[in-house]
Amino acid sequence: MKDLAEILAIARHVGWGAADILQSYYHGTAKDLNLEIAYKQNEPVTIADITASQYILEHLQAALGNEDFAYISEETYTSPLNQENSSQWVWMIDPLDGTRGFIEKTADYAVHIALVKETRPILAVVVIPEAEKLYFAIKGQGTFVETRDHRQPQQLSFTPDTRQIEDFTAVVSRSHRNQKLEYLLQNLPFANHKAVGSVGCKIATIIEQQADVYISIAGKSAPKDWDIAAPELILTEAGGKFTHFDNTPLQYNTDDINQWGGLLASNGQHHEILCRQATMILQQWDNS
Repeated sequence: MKDLAEILAIARHVGWGAADILQSYYHGTAKDLNLEIAYKQNEPVTIADITASQYILEHLQAALGNEDFAYISEETYTSPLNQENSSQWVWMIDPLDGTRGFIEKTADYAVHIALVKETRPILAVVVIPEAEKLYFAIKGQGTFVETRDHRQPQQLSFTPDTRQIEDFTAVVSRSHRNQKLEYLLQNLPFANHKAVGSVGCKIATIIEQQADVYISIAGKSAPKDWDIAAPELILTEAGGKFTHFDNTPLQYNTDDINQWGGLLASNGQHHEILCRQATMILQQWDNS
């Protein structure tokens, strides 16, 4: 098997290629301009999702083969992971995270490509096409960002932060909201809320220090592995944290593709306090 640096170079190249495909649909230059919007479990799926998924899978498999790796894409996933593969190396792919924002032209959409070893991500690429930025990370080596014009990557790290929770900005979903999440956000003392689509875009706002915290609470549905794995690694390798409310790490490639419960991502400041506060507030909700 190739080493992780070689694999990352392939994933970065594929990430930019997928971004090109998505932008051709987003800006109306694709040969087929009909997005053919359909719905899968109440979530929109377009021809752009499918075309980008096919591109990513074909190019990763051509470069890396199927002997060492399994490949899970949102657009091809059909069954529980423990039935679909037995590999300890699994690619988790969301070819278009933030399809609603893509359709509505908010610019909040991203490409997620993560390599999970056993149950944890060890390599990640997140591309924000409209920002012309690609974030990438290998476990233990930090997070870097590159643009199309500046391929020399710049390492990201958070500057020292002496602010209190009351000064924080929470980045929140444009569409995936429920009453329990609204209650939690109303009772946490954040100064501001910033609405952003796509988990990848939300995490990028934290890395770029435009926001401080992201919270997800599963309702009737939950974020999937491919929504979270790549954004988690680029955040944590930049110095942030991404855990369950009980401060335990997220697990991927298990027998459930869903990330149930409460998830909290932050710039790392006051993370444990925020987890405890979120847990206490939800206990009040449950007892009300």
